[in-house]
Amino acid sequence: MNKIKTQNYNQNHNQNQNQNHNVNHTQFINFINHLLTFNKQMELLYSQKPSERNKPFRFNISFNVIMKLCDLVKPILYNEKNVLIIDAPINIFGDIHGQFSDMIHFLELTGLPPHHKFLFMGDYVDRGNNSIEVCALLFAMKIMYPNNINILRGNHECPEVNSMYGFLTECESRFGNEGKNVFNKINEVLCILPLCAIINEKIFCVHGGISPHLKKVEDINKINRFTKIPDGGLLCDLMWSDPTNSIDVWGINSRGISCTYNQQAVETFLNNNKLQLICRAHQLVSDGYKFSHNNKLITVFSAPNYCGNCGNDGAVMKINEDLVCSFIIIKPTNEQTNTSTV
Repeated sequence: MNKIKTQNYNQNHNQNQNQNHNVNHTQFINFINHLLTFNKQMELLYSQKPSERNKPFRFNISFNVIMKLCDLVKPILYNEKNVLIIDAPINIFGDIHGQFSDMIHFLELTGLPPHHKFLFMGDYVDRGNNSIEVCALLFAMKIMYPNNINILRGNHECPEVNSMYGFLTECESRFGNEGKNVFNKINEVLCILPLCAIINEKIFCVHGGISPHLKKVEDINKINRFTKIPDGGLLCDLMWSDPTNSIDVWGINSRGISCTYNQQAVETFLNNNKLQLICRAHQLVSDGYKFSHNNKLITVFSAPNYCGNCGNDGAVMKINEDLVCSFIIIKPTNEQTNTSTV
């Protein structure tokens, strides 16, 4: 993988120096590049000690490093609006769920900031073995390249959820007595992430979907997002809702929370906001991406072979300047990739 170079950061230093005045540029670049070697170091270990394949491979990221990353990234994220306004070209990630090896594999194929721009649509933690590495890399890249890295909240970016599905357990197993402090500190960051993004005034990006409480995109900026995800209402629906083929415009979600929305709901929302496409994550799709609702909605899922046994492809969506979509696809074995254009 190509490395991030120090001079790349310095090109943008003046405009970001207020947020980053405490950042040691070289140390952060070295830290990011170290994280990017994850797959190479994992394979080296496994080749030398095959028995280690039965254990999760993890970097030794210290308590102090995690705390520092959180302290530096929080004010950057806090000052962003609920709805980010972004221009293409851009690479869009769906759910990652702690599958850091796959995340690195995708970055090998997309290229790195600052030469490439990214939107991550939530669900960084839980399920996989490396939620700490995923958060560390996202936070570090956001600190260094705030204009190139955009991070949205998902339904798992909430302590009431990620305490139950693996993240808390990972923190405690890796940091011992400090595990709960690491868990709480990272969640302080996850709970202030922006909620949605609009690309080129045409593509609405969100983790879950739309809501019967949502008429205009501007309404999202009125939400107090600096809180846990509630059990109902607009914030809940943005994180939890799902598309359906039902004749009911709004339905009951089988997840037991939020709602479903059909093609009519999608088209009404897009027409009311002069948009063309909803891009969301939140659901496993076998091919890594899936168009639906008369091609007005796409689901992107970036965790191949989810949980190690689902056998699904993972995908990252690339959008060029003309809003043409193409896809980088990783097969479940992580050995094959292909690209398709739509």
